[in-house]
Amino acid sequence: MEHQREPVGPPPGAPDHVAAIQAEWRRERPDLDVSPQAVIGRLHRLAARLTDELGLVYGRYGLGEGEFDVLAALRRAGSPFERAPGELAAHTMVTTGAMTKRIDRLERAGLVTRRRSDEDGRGRVVALTPAGRRLIDEAFTAHMRNEHRLLELLTPEEAGTLEGLLTTWQHRLDHRQPPAAT
Repeated sequence: MEHQREPVGPPPGAPDHVAAIQAEWRRERPDLDVSPQAVIGRLHRLAARLTDELGLVYGRYGLGEGEFDVLAALRRAGSPFERAPGELAAHTMVTTGAMTKRIDRLERAGLVTRRRSDEDGRGRVVALTPAGRRLIDEAFTAHMRNEHRLLELLTPEEAGTLEGLLTTWQHRLDHRQPPAAT
């Protein structure tokens, strides 16, 4: 029988860091509605904490978040596990300059190779080496265990609700119309 956790939250009446900041702003600027901080502030703090928690696993494999993202994007491409540098930049949401630095580090470590594109002689292709594939397969397995560990702090119902809310919010932000000119 699966153990169901009770929802965990701060003790009743105990303000968290964000609530304390809101109280200070309400005192100093009672003319402003600081209620968005209740969500945005907590998401910002949670994102930083999650980044730290995820980085611990990447570090065990000698990777930073950026290198992990490149190797993962190559692995997700499927055989022959290669993509153009611009495509990698788009998949990892970084500039091409930042991508070049990441690829340089991974190439020095023997985890990726670069070659001319077969379709466009001027273009380049980045590919996982066998060592790179072994490393990302092992690191990704540990990464998924870590993400499961982090989500175990929520009940399955809470995680599902949160996923739905975040998906809706992300979609609306991505597809919102610019404000009308006045």
